[in-house]
Amino acid sequence: MCGRYSLTSAPEALRALFRYAEQPNFPARFNIAPTQPIPIVRMVEGRREFALVRWGFLPSWVKDPNQFSLIINARGESVCDKPAFRAAMKRRRCLIPADGFYEWQATGGRKQPFYIHARSGEPLAFAGLWETWEGPNGEMVDTAAIVTTRANATLAPLHDRMPVIVAPDAFDLWLNTNEVDARTAEALIAPAPENLLEAWPVSTAVNRTANDNAALLLPLDLAAAPVAPPPRPPRAAAAPGPRRGNAAASDEGQGMLF
Repeated sequence: MCGRYSLTSAPEALRALFRYAEQPNFPARFNIAPTQPIPIVRMVEGRREFALVRWGFLPSWVKDPNQFSLIINARGESVCDKPAFRAAMKRRRCLIPADGFYEWQATGGRKQPFYIHARSGEPLAFAGLWETWEGPNGEMVDTAAIVTTRANATLAPLHDRMPVIVAPDAFDLWLNTNEVDARTAEALIAPAPENLLEAWPVSTAVNRTANDNAALLLPLDLAAAPVAPPPRPPRAAAAPGPRRGNAAASDEGQGMLF
């Protein structure tokens, strides 16, 4: 799966790569999380368009979003057949610009985050699906999900899934839903070439969505990283007394992308 990613390239570089007419100006983001607004590139009336949508796909037929599970990834093996994605795969495919993404490797009862990006340092294009959900009062929300596939050999030791990465020469094949049907575009749903990506361990600071800075991308020396202390033994039960309020710290997440 893909649950966090970064977008750090300059707006001018992304505009040159994706060739959309809009000229958005936005800051670098190092820890983009679900439900936040994300940029996508889609085809509208024969031209590529930059747009902001919510990361968390809502099919148009959903009545109450609060009763519908958040969909941040769409399994590539079933996007042509599942009711949630079938219409979007036919008519609303998009690209999601990124510079890298995070995956967590389960090791000895803990999860170690890794940052994954192109060896060349160039931006990536995730395959995506977008949809417009209209509420009972006429409110409209554009949402999107990242299409995933099985991990290649490079990433398999970290996780069994990865985003589908579309090469620049295949952008039109994925975006042009008027001339390219879903089954033809489905051919792009495959693991990335083995020499495209590299990964390194990073700080667990990325686990907290409120953290959004360049230090999250720095390689971590696992040999020198501090070892987590063993869990404390359970304390003896205290005598009943008055209950106090919840002192747990809240995680309010990050702000807007723009």
